[in-house]
Amino acid sequence: MSVVRLITRLPWALDGQLQRDAELSMVEYMAMATLAKSPEWTLRMSVLAEHTSSSLSRLSHLVKRLESRGYVRREPDPGDGRFTNAILLPDGMRKLESAAPGHAAYVRHLVVDNLSGERLRRLGQDAERILQRIDSPVR
Repeated sequence: MSVVRLITRLPWALDGQLQRDAELSMVEYMAMATLAKSPEWTLRMSVLAEHTSSSLSRLSHLVKRLESRGYVRREPDPGDGRFTNAILLPDGMRKLESAAPGHAAYVRHLVVDNLSGERLRRLGQDAERILQRIDSPVR
């Protein structure tokens, strides 16, 4: 039961901190952070949907909200017009950079500071094993 509570309450707590301190949802922050790590701050919407564990429909609504705030823009992929790219704009990068220190401090407070180095390493290994199982095809 503790694991179930953790996997439901931790994202809720992180989302709440971002909403309070940066007026961003967790998935908005994740999308912007993913774009910030991408070449030219650009990704196809379909790839961004995978990175944020979102459907294309949900991501489209999310990106529309970010567009309305001047953080992201969409445009046809110049290499293949059948696809749409999401592009992080300079105001979006500034918003992300202003949100990141408080978010990182909160993650450190909730998770990192509560575990020894060894426990944190094991948690990372266990999480990786679970993610591999999630990502592997069902047999």
